[in-house]
Amino acid sequence: MSTNRNPPVLVGIDGSETATEALRWAAVDAARHRAPLHIVYGIGAPMDFGPGIAFDQIDYDVYRAAGAAAVDTARADATAAAAPVGDLDITTFVVDAPPIPVLLDRSKDARMLVVGTRGLGAFRRGLLGSVSTAVARHAHCPVAVIPETENYKADRLLGPVLVGVDGSPSATRAIEVAFDQAAHREVGVRAVLTWSEFNRYIPRDAMQKEAEELLSESLVGYADQYPDLEVERVVVEDRPARCLLAEAEYAQLIVLGSRGRGGFAGMTLGSVSQAVLHATDCPLIIARP
Repeated sequence: MSTNRNPPVLVGIDGSETATEALRWAAVDAARHRAPLHIVYGIGAPMDFGPGIAFDQIDYDVYRAAGAAAVDTARADATAAAAPVGDLDITTFVVDAPPIPVLLDRSKDARMLVVGTRGLGAFRRGLLGSVSTAVARHAHCPVAVIPETENYKADRLLGPVLVGVDGSPSATRAIEVAFDQAAHREVGVRAVLTWSEFNRYIPRDAMQKEAEELLSESLVGYADQYPDLEVERVVVEDRPARCLLAEAEYAQLIVLGSRGRGGFAGMTLGSVSQAVLHATDCPLIIARP
């Protein structure tokens, strides 16, 4: 996380519909936090670039012009999206580089990195894009992945922020982000912890009690820090991803850690977080360090 007093919300765009959804989400989040919004359009190499084409044969002026037009449109969209919340300080960047390394580098100084689930390079609906997958795994700040459509808004706009808990340091970071998001949205937090009897040789009631105590320990201090927030606690015997996806039907946002303990609830990116990331139609924040 940047040492700036109010680091920017960073969003990558490419002209796709899902990138536009991500842009609008990022604009509102930046306005809520009174943070700057940085919009990045990475030109990169064209899709048909190959061994028979030299870099000096590519007219990058064409791509730069397209990028300039895209960020101008994005600026207008972001301003309109944020207007009901507040003013927005917007800076745009058109860079002669692929989006992934650019976004990862700029994430070092960002409050949040926001991307869509898939961009113009995706070849089928529901495929998580290469950019969103890469930044979710490697960014230096929390990453918000926004679904292609936001039809869920009609019945979830007042829903809580859902956070997965497993007692790991990564889950602690997720709890911090979840409470911050809930406070700025003026909604409650729903904290979920699951357990399983797999390879555990103690009675179920003892495991339930152990899990409830772990959740309570994980949430210590947040009630004092956020006294106006309603906090719901869910402790159940279930598979983490299945439980989170079911709970997400009533949530407006999911927050998960980038990797978990690998034992008690297994909230790790590449397993639970990745499963939720691919399956949900709800915005999801991977709370990276």
